[in-house]
Amino acid sequence: MNAHANTGPDRTRKHGPFPAYGPVDAALGFVVFYLFVERATPTIVEIMTGVVPGLSASAVGFGLAAFLWFIFVVTTLDQLRRQLAALGVVAGESGRADRAGSGRVVPSIPWLLVYAVVAAIGGSIAAFTFDRAVDAGIALIRLVAGVGVGVFPVGAFPLVEFLAMVVFFVAFGAATHSLDRLLVGSVRVAFAAVLP
Repeated sequence: MNAHANTGPDRTRKHGPFPAYGPVDAALGFVVFYLFVERATPTIVEIMTGVVPGLSASAVGFGLAAFLWFIFVVTTLDQLRRQLAALGVVAGESGRADRAGSGRVVPSIPWLLVYAVVAAIGGSIAAFTFDRAVDAGIALIRLVAGVGVGVFPVGAFPLVEFLAMVVFFVAFGAATHSLDRLLVGSVRVAFAAVLP
């Protein structure tokens, strides 16, 4: 006869608020990464087949596709683990609760409005600078590949494009973080209104 009672550490394990922050941010981040890899694939294939003799373009394309699938699976599993940890089903990250970062489980209406404004402004800037940032990323790939084979033209560093890429990533990061907080926070507000 098993006399195990549910009074151990599993019963008293703390869990974060549900849903956990992060899925919107992770999904949008993966989409932008996918779009960049898709647009940079011809450049990467050209460089890789030029550097490694005998390497076929289809092998490089397959490697990039496998890499994208790997990133997708890892991102999905991480987000699933975070949501299950918020429910208390699996162990969460020690020392990193949502409360520590946000100050409260359910965001207030003024904070939701701030998140909406930051998401709108950051999203607009990110949309405006996306193409230039992708072009800058591809130019940097070409530049790094040129450095690797000893070809570095003087003054070839695309400073303006690099700055556009930095602006894109800052705006995109602020927009996705805020959009994630806005959507997940709204779901939490709805849960708090419905559940006792």
